[in-house]
Amino acid sequence: MPSSRFTARGWVLFAIMSVVWGVTYLLIRESVHSFSPPAVVAIRTLGAALVLLPFALKQDALRPALRKWRWVLAFGLVEMAGPFLLLAHAEQSIPSGLTGLLVATVPLFATLIGLARGERGALRPMRAIGLALGFAGVAIVALSGAAGPEPNAFAIGEVLLVAVLYATAPFIVARHLPDVPSLGVITLSLGVIGIAYVPAAILTTHEPPTGRSIAAIALLTVVCTALAFIAFFALIAEVGPVRAPLFTYVNPVVAVALGVLLVGEPLTVGLLIGFPVVLLGCLLAAGGLPGRVKAVPDAVVSEEPDPLVGGRPAQRRG
Repeated sequence: MPSSRFTARGWVLFAIMSVVWGVTYLLIRESVHSFSPPAVVAIRTLGAALVLLPFALKQDALRPALRKWRWVLAFGLVEMAGPFLLLAHAEQSIPSGLTGLLVATVPLFATLIGLARGERGALRPMRAIGLALGFAGVAIVALSGAAGPEPNAFAIGEVLLVAVLYATAPFIVARHLPDVPSLGVITLSLGVIGIAYVPAAILTTHEPPTGRSIAAIALLTVVCTALAFIAFFALIAEVGPVRAPLFTYVNPVVAVALGVLLVGEPLTVGLLIGFPVVLLGCLLAAGGLPGRVKAVPDAVVSEEPDPLVGGRPAQRRG
């Protein structure tokens, strides 16, 4: 059974996830300096699939995933193929810290999707306040110059679409893949998406990559995609599906800090004001503080998820 409170191991895993998926946006931005967006997606997904494949084979996790390959593919399209490409394209125009903050709006869109599905209690008063605050914060940040001297509305829209897709993917899992091992779903999804993107990657890559971009995409593939999934499943097993996604509120802090400190991204007044407004709105929209927060629908993760066998794909960020 997952612990009812954070253990020392749980805090270590929490810290790992906060940093690993927080640095993802900076690594994407560094990768697209040399690699085209399709190439970033192909390398990231296919490489991560190869890293996870031995674990999936050892746990016999691929067979049940293959039996429901249509829905596994649907999950991969919504969770990986679309978001990874949109993120890589958007980060050619906007700062990585802003990208991380915009992706943190997933709970806002998850609440709206729940409302559209007619879920009872999807829009309680506190959640309604959270929605209003969250989108107001996004507007403050987007219009404040945090995206640069000439804000790229299209790129901002791309990242917000990523948040919509990330909010949608768990519903596919909850409805159609409730009993399929997480590792099988993710490994198969990554592999298929990676293979599908290889032709576009070859056709859109025209110059030799820099060493910095190679290092960035290697870290993005191995650490922020493959190993991050394993750590996330272990965190779910350690502290449960309710508390595990709490690190998603730390990710944008890490993303903004790294962008400002390492690559000199702008830290505007609008960002300083809008940042906490967005996070507070997301927290309220998601249901409140620890013990109540659910960044994914209840049905998405089992009560006792096995991190490498029986756990189910939960909300992925970046």
